[in-house]
Amino acid sequence: MYNMSLPYEILRHSYYGPITFDDLRLDWSKLECGRCKARGKNCRFKNNNNSSSSKSQLLLNGSTECFDKPKQGAVLGPTFLLVVVIAIYHGYRSNKMKKADQVKIDKFLEDYKALKPARYSFVDIKKITNQFHDKVGQGGYGIVYKGKLSNDVHVTVKILNNVKGNGDEFINEVETMGRIHYINVVRLVGYCADGFRRALLYEFLPNNSLEKFISTEKEKNSLGWEKLHDIALSIAKGIEYLHLGCDQRILHFDIKPHNVLLDNKFTLKISDFGLAKLCSKEQSAVSMTTARETVGYIAPEVFSRNFGNVSYKSDVYSFGMLLLDMVGGRKNTVAQNTSECYFPEWIYKRLDQGEDLGIQIEEDGDAEIIRKLTIVGLWCIQWYSVDRPSMKVVVQMLEGNGETLTVPHSPFASTNPMPTRGTTGGSTFNSELEVISKSE
Repeated sequence: MYNMSLPYEILRHSYYGPITFDDLRLDWSKLECGRCKARGKNCRFKNNNNSSSSKSQLLLNGSTECFDKPKQGAVLGPTFLLVVVIAIYHGYRSNKMKKADQVKIDKFLEDYKALKPARYSFVDIKKITNQFHDKVGQGGYGIVYKGKLSNDVHVTVKILNNVKGNGDEFINEVETMGRIHYINVVRLVGYCADGFRRALLYEFLPNNSLEKFISTEKEKNSLGWEKLHDIALSIAKGIEYLHLGCDQRILHFDIKPHNVLLDNKFTLKISDFGLAKLCSKEQSAVSMTTARETVGYIAPEVFSRNFGNVSYKSDVYSFGMLLLDMVGGRKNTVAQNTSECYFPEWIYKRLDQGEDLGIQIEEDGDAEIIRKLTIVGLWCIQWYSVDRPSMKVVVQMLEGNGETLTVPHSPFASTNPMPTRGTTGGSTFNSELEVISKSE
């Protein structure tokens, strides 16, 4: 037996009241504990307190009892199972993430591959067009057919005419289109360069060109002015991308309604880059040997350097004429009779004098849209390139409030003397539009 006394400080607040050192004794049997260990078990004190013990005496006198040691398997088993489950879960997640990453990479590579134009033989072109069965258009550049690739994707196939003379245009278009991946620019799917036979394959756009919807009053009105405004803004953003969005500036040099295509949701795509030129963004002018754009959309400086250098501002001019086409609902080169004046000049005079523009209005807000498109168009067709805004500013003008736009000075040579650098309308332009954007 062993005797043990506890400090008074611990026991003076005991349930049983004050206790002296001799009042408390803890007894246990060493023999019984040794017996438990000999049996491979643990021992613990078995309390045999007598409930009749006096309040002034606490006697803990009892024997030990044996109990089984916890089995190692009982402890390690659940722990091991938990570790295995966690490992399996993490392995599953890791494998799933790796597969997802691989799918993502595969999709990217497939999409990237799809973005790069493929090369086809002329035999392939015949098969794609079903022996040139479905003709959808024709022009000086060649004939356009509807075709279908092996994966049931519809394409537009442009068979180029006069192949001996348009080799540069062909190379130019393939090279340029390979740089462009933008929602408002038509995608080049493939090309054919088989001897003297050449063709270009584009994504198919079922609604044809914008020209179809602005050449007649009925079709123009079917779109509505709000839709025409959205189309104008999308064209502007597409040209802005060509000018600023690629590693090199792309000058289209053939912006006109015929080269603006529409898909089944009337999302527009700028097309036909046969006359396009590449230049650095720092280059302020480019050289052109001949003017092959459509009359009515060609900037004056393309004809004569007296009006400034040929640059990205030449595309701005063409876009302005396109806007005025949308407002007037007719081609710039066609007049109803010989006494009728040039439409842009006619509408400028009415706008400048505060007269009604004489354009059909169908819904509330149409008048503001018409006025905005007209003013932006007139800014863009300023006779001298230095007076025109950049496409970045044009986008801001179209996105902004039309009521804040100011009417530009007359854009026509007959009323505009040749400006100088110090007094040019370009400074006037910047001052009048400084609330929209700083000049580039």
